[in-house]
Amino acid sequence: MSAVWGEVTGREIISAIGGKSFSGDPMTVMMGLSTDSRRISKGDLFWALQGENFDGHDFVETAFSKGAAGAVIRRGREGSPASLPGFFLAVVEDTLKALGDFASWWRKNRGARVVAITGSAGKTSTKDMLFEVLTVCGMAIKTEGNLNNLIGLPLTVFRISPKESFAVLEMGMNRPGEIARLTEIADPDVGVITNVGMAHLEGVGDLEGVARAKTELVGKINPSNPVVINGDDALLMKAAKGYGRKMITFGINPSNLVNAREVHETEKGIRFRLVAGEESLPVTLPAHGVHNVMNALAASGAAVALGISCSDIVKGLERFKAIKGRLSAITLPGGSVLIDDTYNANPLSLGAALDALPAFVSSRKGRVIVGLGDMRELGSESRKAHREAGRMVAGIGAGLFLVIGDYAEEMAEGAAEGGMAAEQIEHFATVEEMAERLGRVVSGEDLVLLKASRKVGLDRVAAILKERKPVKGVEKKGHAL
Repeated sequence: MSAVWGEVTGREIISAIGGKSFSGDPMTVMMGLSTDSRRISKGDLFWALQGENFDGHDFVETAFSKGAAGAVIRRGREGSPASLPGFFLAVVEDTLKALGDFASWWRKNRGARVVAITGSAGKTSTKDMLFEVLTVCGMAIKTEGNLNNLIGLPLTVFRISPKESFAVLEMGMNRPGEIARLTEIADPDVGVITNVGMAHLEGVGDLEGVARAKTELVGKINPSNPVVINGDDALLMKAAKGYGRKMITFGINPSNLVNAREVHETEKGIRFRLVAGEESLPVTLPAHGVHNVMNALAASGAAVALGISCSDIVKGLERFKAIKGRLSAITLPGGSVLIDDTYNANPLSLGAALDALPAFVSSRKGRVIVGLGDMRELGSESRKAHREAGRMVAGIGAGLFLVIGDYAEEMAEGAAEGGMAAEQIEHFATVEEMAERLGRVVSGEDLVLLKASRKVGLDRVAAILKERKPVKGVEKKGHAL
């Protein structure tokens, strides 16, 4: 069998997914795969998926016109495309399940060692850190963007070629069962769970539900393969131990196999001594915050499980570059500093961002200004979580608090409960209004933190501030730290 684009045939694909040939030549060779008819290249296989707002079956003819060599469609939709001469059509009961089945076949026919990473926070940074470590040792691929679901993970698996020694796959979830299915598809050599926190509560109910959902990885991974797990997370450890799997723990606590000592912040990043079993080496991680130390330890634990030396782990970690919108420090026109953490938000990552601020504040004399938007998918805990977010902002001594979104009132109430004066808290209806206000009040010594779930759009505030010319005679509101 040939899990190589340019060699794999329709017949092999039908065999892998339990489908049936409807028309065309099953010996047709496929050059690639796409679920988006707009991105079809000549010779590709078009995979027709159906969602809430789209149906790929409506675009089979479009894919054909753009040079697709074939398509996989759902039973009952055979009559959707008109007569397409020479076009291979395979029929299955469920195209989404079939996509995962084909990815599982592809993964089993490739030699790359696979690491699958999940958790409530830190998945993406851990993935990127581990990728840097693995590329010290060989060629690797990783999940790009947010392709971490039942569609995105298979599409990432299809990028594994004979050249890669490693693949790092991020696994996200919104409801029970997703991590189990993603684990079945990825069949990881090593699993990683970064932590459990208040994220995606709408789908799983509460923190215990999050823990159960995340530890589906432990239940589904091959029993002979290790799981790297946050040993400092009591709820996660409790949920994982019930499976009786082989575990490698990481954390700040020295009882963990992989741990960090002598942790301290510097202008260039955070320094610590990495301890991995009997090995120990100093690391300067080009990122800030103890949460990034935890991400580095998770990546290190996975590398240890793969047999990578401590020296190579350190080389990789020190090559890491923070993702745009993930606690990125940017000097604005006029000298103030923006901490852009607008990529996403939940209570766990907000706490990590606020805890990291002292590293940026120590050499500045201005105020800390926080712009905060909604943290999505918290279900029945939303109001409580946003009120607590406001109290957390007040607790760091912020001089000015700007709020936006459906839960702005709860954030403001929490900040007031935490001791912030009414004149230090401002509400905004649009991100443009928030950006305009920040442009008038921010001065050269100030530090501005922006954070919210991605759909709130605070990244647009960050973009506006980066382009804005410094304003003379800015308003002074709130106190300095």
